[in-house]
Amino acid sequence: MALTKKDVEHVARLARLSLTDKEKENLTEQLGKILGYIEKLNETDAAGVPPTAHPFAVTPALREDKTFRWSPAESILKNAPEHEEGFFKVKKVIEG
Repeated sequence: MALTKKDVEHVARLARLSLTDKEKENLTEQLGKILGYIEKLNETDAAGVPPTAHPFAVTPALREDKTFRWSPAESILKNAPEHEEGFFKVKKVIEG
């Protein structure tokens, strides 16, 4: 399935991006190439290929969990398209 300009416009709208017609054309071409490459990778038989190893041992950096306020809620909520009673307001999503 080929990527269309309409697909790019849909993703841009979801990401709240304003794109020019030239940017839409460029992204349609570039994203189409990326998706084409991913399709090519999906055709590759990787059965029996061991996972890539890291050149040195990596251990996760653990820390004690602590709670703290990042910043006043009002300053965060002012960036939201809609908010109500101190919370982000979003459309209801029900999957069946």
